[in-house]
Amino acid sequence: MGIDNHFSNAQRAEVLTQALPYIKKFNGKIVVIKYGGNAMINEQLKEQVMEDIALLWLIGVKVVLVHGGGPEINEMMQKLGKHPEFVDGLRVTDKETVDIVQMVLAGKVNKSLVTLLQMKGGHAVGLSGMDGGMIEAQVKDERLGYVGKITKIRPQPITDLLEKNYIPVVSTVASDHNGNVYNINGDTAAAYIAGALGAERLFMMTDIAGILRDKDDPSTLIPSITVEEAGKLYDEGVISGGMIPKVDCCIEAINRGVKNVVIMDGRVPHSILMELLTDEGAGTMVKGEK
Repeated sequence: MGIDNHFSNAQRAEVLTQALPYIKKFNGKIVVIKYGGNAMINEQLKEQVMEDIALLWLIGVKVVLVHGGGPEINEMMQKLGKHPEFVDGLRVTDKETVDIVQMVLAGKVNKSLVTLLQMKGGHAVGLSGMDGGMIEAQVKDERLGYVGKITKIRPQPITDLLEKNYIPVVSTVASDHNGNVYNINGDTAAAYIAGALGAERLFMMTDIAGILRDKDDPSTLIPSITVEEAGKLYDEGVISGGMIPKVDCCIEAINRGVKNVVIMDGRVPHSILMELLTDEGAGTMVKGEK
């Protein structure tokens, strides 16, 4: 949906004036973006997501970027001769694997996103959940090793950076009082962080258009649902498979104080801007009430 060269100056001005009410609405508000999947692997898409975030920051939206990095972790494990294992969709994380997770997420991935944001005109600072004790965790399931269940969120490091007008970029590794490091599910971490910040909106960037009434037909996208309606869609089997934990995280975020959560297709260029700054929106919005 890029603006092509045939766009007149008058048309460009019209687009900007139509975005004005939304710019006013979200100016000074906190928006959390959970980022991962294909939008992170494709370099062109990654640049567009960073452009969107830099633009939102420049118009006064307080953006917090929470990221995963599963494919990069798998790649590094394979280079080191380790084979990824999963139980119920969660990565089995032994001591050696959690070291790799920390190295890849808090190091390579986090700093590459910070650098990209700076190149696009934003001011970003990278954090991990371990910094300032931001995410405290304990063992989630003995079978999974160092996969963490969040026990506490301390949002102060993020709020301090937002007050200083930076974009916090958060990798989802956590620690406990004994110095153990844990791999945290990115969607869950984003839900807890957004709740602790009282965010206006949480974006869950995925590899599908949103919640579809027929999973094989993108035209059956459901634009918005309430938490109550989500329960019915579980019962009907509309929300199934990999979408169940995503929607669970949306409901978790709303229960923790986030106003609205949007499940959206991270593969669509500028989907964040379409959702935040246009009437049409993108993806499925999960709302706390009607």
